[in-house]
Amino acid sequence: MNIRYGLIGCGMMGQEHIRNIELLENAVVTAIADPDQTMREISSKNCGGTAKLYTNYREMLSDDICDVYLIVSPNDTHHKILLDVLPGNKPVLCEKPLCTTVKHCREIITAAQSRTAPVWVAMEYRYMPPVQRLLDEMAKGTSGPVQMMSIREHRFAFLPKIGDWNRFNERTGGTLTEKCCHFWDLMRLALKSDPVRVYASGAMNVNHVDERYEGRVPDIIDNAYVIVDFENGTRGMLDLCMFAEGSRWQEVISVVGPKARIDACVPGPARFSKDGNERHSRIVISDRGTKEEAIHDVEVDSAILQAGDHHGSSFYQHQKFAEMVRNGNTIPEIDLEDGLWAVRVGEAAGRSARTGQAIEMDQV
Repeated sequence: MNIRYGLIGCGMMGQEHIRNIELLENAVVTAIADPDQTMREISSKNCGGTAKLYTNYREMLSDDICDVYLIVSPNDTHHKILLDVLPGNKPVLCEKPLCTTVKHCREIITAAQSRTAPVWVAMEYRYMPPVQRLLDEMAKGTSGPVQMMSIREHRFAFLPKIGDWNRFNERTGGTLTEKCCHFWDLMRLALKSDPVRVYASGAMNVNHVDERYEGRVPDIIDNAYVIVDFENGTRGMLDLCMFAEGSRWQEVISVVGPKARIDACVPGPARFSKDGNERHSRIVISDRGTKEEAIHDVEVDSAILQAGDHHGSSFYQHQKFAEMVRNGNTIPEIDLEDGLWAVRVGEAAGRSARTGQAIEMDQV
């Protein structure tokens, strides 16, 4: 039996979700809601022309023709949409970040308490094949107990979106929430602990500085260093640069323990590579005892790579979400508390970057 998806929002990321749902077995986009007519028409074509189209998502909810809802609208709309969707008690996949503020995240958690259907927060970096391999190596004890984790993301700037809503902190939650919630989630997952302290330094130095929107200047930062201390004594660091497109590895995610360092190396989208071709990711294991380095390419099906900009992770997350729905499970792999934590760290990092002070997490 097909899982009938209802998409709320069908911009750039919405198109990636449509392409990945099309790759799933027994899944269909039944309804699409978006105020932009052009995007509705493009979306209808991309999913076979059978989806019912809405200008207002509330009409979709009233028609009740979907089994699950996928929220892919701009960040600052998630709060209101979730408050409208949650009472229907159907499975929800909500794009990251859960909301743009900690306050709104907490309100969503409260509103969801009476539900039995799951809400899954779509922080898909967990499902990148090289990240999965890194987590597997950690579970096998390859590194020994991990003490440090670093993530370097050197990538392209925020892409143009409808109305360029992603140029302002008030709509995105700020770069260290909008973009980096993935990384705070990965750190908590890998280090198996909650953050206690955040220190960040960041600025907007290159991207968007000459852009103006009705006289307003964009305020999203494009580079930062962030250090996160965790309750169990481990620590994480993020090195973010958003004016480094074309780098050999867009992300390098490293964990270090007493036995070895493990690096997960992830290439960027094909359009930013020199030859325009998709590239394999890589795992590098540096053994402290033998002083040897083992290099393993991680291959991903080309059709899955071409369905999105996130190295296959959107597809693999959709597989997991669909499996949860079909099995009637009520516990998502990435839940509302995970979504809240990611926004809390992002909010703390943004505050630290503005003030120059380390932020204790009990203040957020």
